[in-house]
Amino acid sequence: MSYTVSIDIGGTFTDCLVQDRNSRYYIFKTPTTPPDFEQGFVNALRLAAEHFRLDLTTFVSKCERIVHGTTVSTNALVEGKTAPTGFLCNKGHPDILLLREAPRKRSFDFKLDYPEPYIPRNLTCEIAGRIDAAGNEVEALSNDDVLAAVEKFKRSKVEAIAVCFMWSTVNGSHELKARDIIKDVWPQVHVTLSHELNPIPREYRRAVSAAIDASLYPVVATYITSLERELAEVGFDNSRLLIANCAGGMAPSQEIIARPIYSVMSGPTLAPVAAQRLSSEENIIVADMGGTTFDVSAVRDGRLIISQETMAGHDLIGLPKVDVRSIGAGGGSIAWVDDGGLIQVGPHSSSARPGPACYGHGGKEPTVTDANLVLGLLDPDQFLGGKMKLDRGAAEEAISVIAKKLGIGIKDAAFAIYSTSNHNMVAAIEDITVLEGIDPRESLLVVGGGATGSHIAPIAREMGIKRFMVPRFASGLSAFGGLVSDIKWESSITAISSSESFDTNKINSGLKRLHQAGQEFLKRSGVPAEDWKFEYSFFGRYAFQSWEIEVPVDISQPELAVGDVELLSSSFHRMHERIYAVKDESDTVEFVTWKVRAIGVSTQSQSRTAGSHGQGSLAPVELREVYLPQLGIPHSIPVFSDATLVPGARIVGPAILLEETTSVLLLGDMEAEVDAGGNVMVLSS
Repeated sequence: MSYTVSIDIGGTFTDCLVQDRNSRYYIFKTPTTPPDFEQGFVNALRLAAEHFRLDLTTFVSKCERIVHGTTVSTNALVEGKTAPTGFLCNKGHPDILLLREAPRKRSFDFKLDYPEPYIPRNLTCEIAGRIDAAGNEVEALSNDDVLAAVEKFKRSKVEAIAVCFMWSTVNGSHELKARDIIKDVWPQVHVTLSHELNPIPREYRRAVSAAIDASLYPVVATYITSLERELAEVGFDNSRLLIANCAGGMAPSQEIIARPIYSVMSGPTLAPVAAQRLSSEENIIVADMGGTTFDVSAVRDGRLIISQETMAGHDLIGLPKVDVRSIGAGGGSIAWVDDGGLIQVGPHSSSARPGPACYGHGGKEPTVTDANLVLGLLDPDQFLGGKMKLDRGAAEEAISVIAKKLGIGIKDAAFAIYSTSNHNMVAAIEDITVLEGIDPRESLLVVGGGATGSHIAPIAREMGIKRFMVPRFASGLSAFGGLVSDIKWESSITAISSSESFDTNKINSGLKRLHQAGQEFLKRSGVPAEDWKFEYSFFGRYAFQSWEIEVPVDISQPELAVGDVELLSSSFHRMHERIYAVKDESDTVEFVTWKVRAIGVSTQSQSRTAGSHGQGSLAPVELREVYLPQLGIPHSIPVFSDATLVPGARIVGPAILLEETTSVLLLGDMEAEVDAGGNVMVLSS
């Protein structure tokens, strides 16, 4: 095999990153093709094949694997285009999805109407039968109620069913029986059981995750099936296709079809994975500006930050995922003037079709990309390495609408769009750092996305961040993360115990079951045993606390000794202090949920690119007129081409570094150096 390929579908462009057998990287970008995203996927492969002077069939036959980050499930959730789904719950408890966790997430927003449940009441059916907290059957499951619900769902043209019964995490027999009854009379319909997908004790989170998973199954299964069909037609072996999951890794396509909720917001989770590969820094902020959104994530103490509070609209996802915060501030974000005469940018985007006005594809509304072109930050003849020409006149015409409303010149209007977008991105970075008690000045900032390089310098200056890195393939950072990411799978069990009465046998029994299931996953994924790795953690709390926190467990085997309870408690105290700045070592620790993560370690993820091959000097290829007087930028600044950005080269700002798929702006107090991998490290005084 000669190539490893990663394809990440964004809102505007589909990124294709190829690594050859000599570990050289090549990036290709092609317009995203909604709603037939698989066409953009194949177009990207075809573009890569042409570069290597191969026909598509020959190229894919030489691909060791193709990894893919998809936004299909995320888009379906955001746009409300999931499949009609039925919901089965215990009799007397039809409002689990309506009441949620009682408190509103936006407590002080008095304009917020009480949101509708994820699955409407008319598709919610109550089923008689009950399991108690000890796992005993108090009342037998009503077969007739399940059959009646199926008939109702058929009439309502439901495409999937979610089942969540009380205490199924202790005894899942009623959920299993309900599925058997459904499949006997309706074998085609997909059924998600809450205790199999997300075995946690919290009823709403378990129910909503099952509901979201079921509603995404027809969408994700249809997309992946269509994609595999397209790939099979050109001769690709689909057993070598991997799909990104929200745990920050990859999984075979059939595993994602089986648990489609794990594909939600999975693409952006690969950006912090890439940052970990590119730097050995313990604390990293990742800022990734695409065509539609600006995504922010972080690495703390060398670990990805995992969140249990990820929202999909007004509902929680219900599963832990890599913490990525997104706002509508991409290159295609549309600028507008509100009723108060203030300029706003986003959240609406011009998307891939028609795109910014300067693309010449019919877009008329002013976007951030149009503003960057008018300001001189982009070269109209060198966009995407000259493969795409930009129309400066169309950009000026679009921005003139904003200029007239504000009563200012076109360039001043363009700068207003530019600076407003920057302020929005600063707020997003503060959300995951300052508001979480983290000083961003103590972290390395890693830049992703083709548009970010034009914005990151003033953002870093405003936040007091002295160091940031623009990777060589910043515009395909998530795609690079896909290339170097591990294969990952995780599952959990609820096994409640405490530091005062720790049930070692019960915990070990559950951990061994999860460990075995992880081994089976890695075998199905074709991972050699020497590349297996397992990570263990628990979700714990102090006695009488309402919420748990996740704590890693440093063990090599799924087996705890009686004396390990002290180690577990100490780990919990340290984590609690780190998150909340307080701990109480005299308090009882309750261990609620246990998790095992199975990892197929990527050999490419074990080394990092750093250092340089010495020093060099560069001559600019041109002097460009740039309009950024508010940032202290003179009217004309030097532009340096990527053809001469050799390792060790140093560039003193103000300057623009023109690379094939991005442009990097340096301010006057900044100096950049190119490392051995072609990544640009920027320091400011």
